[in-house]
Amino acid sequence: MANLKYDPLAKEEIKLAIVYYESCREGLGKAFLSVIESSIQKFLLNPFRYRKISGRFRRCLVERFPYGIIFSVEEDFIFIAAVMHLNREPGYWKERIKAP
Repeated sequence: MANLKYDPLAKEEIKLAIVYYESCREGLGKAFLSVIESSIQKFLLNPFRYRKISGRFRRCLVERFPYGIIFSVEEDFIFIAAVMHLNREPGYWKERIKAP
């Protein structure tokens, strides 16, 4: 099950974080993207090892950065609902999850 679907706002969150970190220090945005991609690869291998946080949604904490990837395991794909900063409005993403 390697199919991934993203909420469009989750992709935007990744882009905004890359821009922010790159503005802090050259190369840090690229490092952020690398950590996000690595985290996604980890939960693709065994998505059920990650703790449920709300209904069918699970959270994968990323290394080095204060972010979590919120995802659900659907029948034919994994849906990424949010790439959230852990210190900002923790439940904001729930309004997106009516239907992947």
